[in-house]
Amino acid sequence: MKGKILIGLTGKYCAGKNHVGKIIESQGIPVLDVDALGHRAIETEKDIILARFGYDILGKDGQIDRKLLGTRVFGHPDELAALEEIVHPAANSETLTWIDGCGEKACVINAALLHRSVIFEKLDGLIIVKAPLPVRLLRAKKRDHIPWTAVIRRMSRQKDFHSQYFGKKTDIHIVENSGINRPENRIDEILSLLGVL
Repeated sequence: MKGKILIGLTGKYCAGKNHVGKIIESQGIPVLDVDALGHRAIETEKDIILARFGYDILGKDGQIDRKLLGTRVFGHPDELAALEEIVHPAANSETLTWIDGCGEKACVINAALLHRSVIFEKLDGLIIVKAPLPVRLLRAKKRDHIPWTAVIRRMSRQKDFHSQYFGKKTDIHIVENSGINRPENRIDEILSLLGVL
């Protein structure tokens, strides 16, 4: 029998991939939130980030203010690429360590930028979470408390989202998460297809 089954989980901004991740976790399957690792990497790589982006991104608590850092890099491809060059290697290293230490027969890697993860080519299956645009807009406004222009900007940066995943060798499974439907049955079906349940 094949070894550990690696499943990727991703979706567009505010499609609800974290919600789906929690449902999967409730099945006893470990889920790694790579975006949280990225946040942690911002702290572990703090000195390098401050040297590159300046000390004015520090908050009153002496930690990097991620919102200030975000305004510095979003909409500026060169700046964003510079930040990713600092953060992604640290997040990738922790991802591999987590997978190695995961004693389960399956584990799920939840990441917004899953296609850039060190494990992307090793995935046995990929779950993409979808939600209608109006639903995502409302979720973004409610969750992030940012102006509509900022919401639209974030969404427009994902115009190539599907081309990053479709056409890859990995089996792709779609979960609709409109807020009206209950995605649990679909998730169970996918996990069964992947040999996890």
